[in-house]
Amino acid sequence: MSEQAATRGERKERTRQALLDGTLALAAERGFAALSLREIARSAGIVPTAFYRHFSSLEDLGAALVDEGVKALRLALREVRRTPDASLSDTVRFVFEQVAAKREIFGFLTRERHGGSAALRQAIAMELQLIVRELVADLSRIRALDSWPPDDLEVAADLLVATVTDGIAAYVAATPRDQRFIVDRTVRQVRLIALGMGAWWPTKD
Repeated sequence: MSEQAATRGERKERTRQALLDGTLALAAERGFAALSLREIARSAGIVPTAFYRHFSSLEDLGAALVDEGVKALRLALREVRRTPDASLSDTVRFVFEQVAAKREIFGFLTRERHGGSAALRQAIAMELQLIVRELVADLSRIRALDSWPPDDLEVAADLLVATVTDGIAAYVAATPRDQRFIVDRTVRQVRLIALGMGAWWPTKD
């Protein structure tokens, strides 16, 4: 690859990132559904027609933000699961480390999860459901849960994911002083759920 081509590619990537960053900043004020392509392009210092060199539509841009947040977290969690000695508490704290590193984008996802853009709500819901499914697979490999039917495993996984998701929403809205408390509380909540699972009688058909 020539130096000129590399430089052109770097400029394109910088502009793409500027569009993502500008969208996060604007959406924090008014929500994604209220944004126009023109103002997003202006935030990145480009003309509106140049937007389409990077994204096919506003929905495509929104999907890229979901990818950077929920999807990236899902892939990172796969790596955690490959660590044999990783505890449940370690995993929850790892999640919050990812959130802290990308607080703006997780704030965006938290707001848009119940926001005005149907396409974004659907994209976020799909990624969260994939996390639930992967957690169901993890739970099914635990010997103590051998007798659990798939429906009960899904209920448990959904409860765990919902608890951590609520913790993330509280974390991104909290002051730095309160963030550690929120992480510790979420860890305790997840541990209580795990203890309750140990006393659960699987449902029978």
